[in-house]
Amino acid sequence: MHSLYLKPKEHRRLFKGHLWSFSNELQSLPKDIAAGETVKLYTHDNKFVGSGFYNPHSLIAFRLLSRTGEIPDRDFFREKILKALDLRVKIYPESDTNAFRLVHGESDGLPGLVVDRFNTAYALQAFSAGMDRHLPLVCDVLTDLFQPSSIVIRNESTLRELEGLPLYKKIVHGSETDTAQIIYDTGLQYTINLFQGHKTGFFLDQRDNRRIVRKIATGTETLDVFTSDGGFGLNALYGGASAVTMVDISHEALQRAEENATRNKLSNYSLIQGDAFEVMNRLIKDKKSYDLVILDPPSFTKSRKNLPSALHAYKKLNKLGLQLVRNGGFLATASCSHHVSEEDFLGVIRQASFSEKKQLRLVFRNSQPADHPVLLSMPETHYLKFACFYVSEM
Repeated sequence: MHSLYLKPKEHRRLFKGHLWSFSNELQSLPKDIAAGETVKLYTHDNKFVGSGFYNPHSLIAFRLLSRTGEIPDRDFFREKILKALDLRVKIYPESDTNAFRLVHGESDGLPGLVVDRFNTAYALQAFSAGMDRHLPLVCDVLTDLFQPSSIVIRNESTLRELEGLPLYKKIVHGSETDTAQIIYDTGLQYTINLFQGHKTGFFLDQRDNRRIVRKIATGTETLDVFTSDGGFGLNALYGGASAVTMVDISHEALQRAEENATRNKLSNYSLIQGDAFEVMNRLIKDKKSYDLVILDPPSFTKSRKNLPSALHAYKKLNKLGLQLVRNGGFLATASCSHHVSEEDFLGVIRQASFSEKKQLRLVFRNSQPADHPVLLSMPETHYLKFACFYVSEM
């Protein structure tokens, strides 16, 4: 392995448990070391930091894998994946669900790698050049451990462009037929497609927050915006909502939501295809109102430089949501934008409430579930914010 050296004092964050070193913290950025190659990292005075992936083309120049100098071979990945599995099976008994995030990147000691399990199929994403190089090995280990029906690579995130990596998706094990799976989660079943669905096939990270919605949905007329495969809307119906309107820009997503409703024998729902902001404005113009409005948008920013525009979008979205909530109703709203802090997120909702002359009382506050663990020494692993408010006039 090649050796790299940090500038003076740039080791302190790594010694406190962080796993990244940035390009401006290294003494040099050798161009003769290939992106994704495993290297050794030392402090400026030659103290060993650990081994990890190097990328001279990325702001995150080094991602720590091992503090003892291990190399990422078959045994390394096998051990890490089995440790990650051990956590999940302790939290999610088979009676509750057959789908969970098996590997959550840095939080599971595999920086830049995501592995989602859906019944007998697995979907992978690589966000670092190092993990991208090792995807064939990771797939081999998964095959040996679990004998999956299919493995799908979903490398379509624009975050890969920050590493100089191409965007693509492909099936590396099994057939396209095998990528269609039926999963269940605390009473509800979902038909998903690992190859055609959003992200890796289904949004697992809102599982706990969907259960919160169940608690407040009884007897409500509910609006679920950015419904995707119907996750929140179907849980509202399961919780006793009298009627649910599900909105998404994707016709295919709404088809899956309808199929999921049929599978669970749920009725009293309607589907609206269209841009969320345009649909909400139209509903306001038509003087529609709801007891429960759910807002679960995609990330509004992939970089910190776009944070002001993202906050503006969140404020605009939540203002529209508040105009559609009846007094005495609930607004459930989320942000999956990593660069938007919880403080900023709640701040723009507060601003939106002032603009609409609404009083908000925070009744539920949550984050990502246990299969998306947060590494305490890495705030970057905390990305999901969820808040539910009781809404009344000022």
